[in-house]
Parts: sequence; structure tokens; C-alpha cells
Amino acid sequence: MKRLLLAVMLLLTSAALVPASQESPLRPFERGSWKELLHSHAGHPTLVHFWGVTCGPCKIELPELGEFMKHHPAIDVVTISADLVPNLAPATRSMLQNAGLSSAENWIFSDGFAERLRFEIDPTWQGDIPRTMLISSNGEITTIDGSAAPADLDKWAGEQAAPAK
Repeated sequence: MKRLLLAVMLLLTSAALVPASQESPLRPFERGSWKELLHSHAGHPTLVHFWGVTCGPCKIELPELGEFMKHHPAIDVVTISADLVPNLAPATRSMLQNAGLSSAENWIFSDGFAERLRFEIDPTWQGDIPRTMLISSNGEITTIDGSAAPADLDKWAGEQAAPAK
């Protein structure tokens, strides 16, 4: 219990040390946010990553996504913290900052009815994370359940930059 308390205190402290000018706001993901997100990124290749602070594989994958964002500036990167446990904004911000994703477009589930939010995104999604949705410029969506291999993401990004045949 003491270790858990210490870990939470460290996360909260490190989140407070991040300069506000270097991070994008943590937007509340609520009913209608998915349509808003799709509309605002229409025509642009977009990687949407669903993750959570309590997800072990997510802790490994987030820094990989930070590297992906650095090497593929033409791809819009969006993260959505979709934890089923109470979402803690300070812990979420800290993890994003440590992964190099604080300048990405970042959202956090903020509706107590997470099932409704998941249904709006994909009626078949049961809530397992990590989950990545690759949205091409033409709106075609490819979903990766579980961890996404960096090589697969790089290949997809390269396909987005290639001229259509």
C-alpha cells in the first residue's frame, strides 16, 4: 500500500513539473466526441490510440507511439485514455509527457458510462486496451486490438505518404 501511495504521489508531482506551454490540453471524451474527432481529422491520415494508466502493455507502447509521432509528422496522432477505473488526469498527463506524447491531441474518457462511449466508437468493442485505429485520408479504418507493432505502424504511415494508384 505504501508503494502504491508513493507511486501516485510521484506521478502527481511529475505532472506538475511539465510546463503548460509544451503540452496540449487533456480534452474530455464525452458523448459526441468521436464524431467531432473524425470530423476534425477528415482527409488526414490519423492514428488513434486507446490506452489506460493501469494497462501494462500500454506503458510499453506509449513511448513507441511517441517515437512514431516524432518520425511521422504528417500523421495526426490522437490518444484517448479509456481506463475503466477512475481516470486520473494528473497520472494521464504524466504518462503522456514521459512517452513524448504531451503535444499530441490527447483525450480522456470523462463520461461515467464508458460503455456508451465505446459503442459510439465501435459497437463491437468490449473495452480491451490497448487498441489502435488507423484512419487513412479517405476515411478507411483499420483496427489493431492489442499492442501495435512499430514496424506495422511505420508501414501504414509509408502507405499514407505514397501517391494513390
